[in-house]
Amino acid sequence: MEEKGLKFMKYIIASDIHGSAYYTELLAKKFEQSGAEKLILLGDLLYHGPRNDLPKDYAPKRVIEILNKYKKQIYAVRGNCDAEVDQMVLDFPIMSDYSVYVLNGITFIASHGHIYSPENLPPINKGEVFIFGHIHLPVAKRENEIYILNPGSTSIPKGGNPPSYAVLDERKFTIYSLENEGEVIKELEFA
Repeated sequence: MEEKGLKFMKYIIASDIHGSAYYTELLAKKFEQSGAEKLILLGDLLYHGPRNDLPKDYAPKRVIEILNKYKKQIYAVRGNCDAEVDQMVLDFPIMSDYSVYVLNGITFIASHGHIYSPENLPPINKGEVFIFGHIHLPVAKRENEIYILNPGSTSIPKGGNPPSYAVLDERKFTIYSLENEGEVIKELEFA
């Protein structure tokens, strides 16, 4: 779809994979089926970290293999469990603390959430979007004229939520359950 010369694209957004080959394979399948142009990863890709239990089918080497297949379609930022050694095995850049993307005419500031968070925002303007991971909880809200979004955790969700990911389609952000086909957890439309 186009609006005043702007071509809308579809994006899949996920965070906190934490080395789960099982959930990475599900995410890759959703990405393939969706027809999305890009896969945006909000950090914590390969390791579970000392505070988390091992996720289902913990196999970082398999996660590397799966994600590297999409190296030209991935935008990513660094999570608190990501390290320089991870960059040595991943074929796409992951070491940025935050990145700025213009997606479907909307400015998104993407960060993992351990440095910049809703309580400590990076430089951001009214009407823009702060999107982050780290807390393993789905969030879709507008606060003080800024959109705050979190796709939840792909593999280690908290708060009784299912494993999840998000889709940006035109000007609508929808968080879906990764395992329950079509189950919407939260959604938000941009003005």
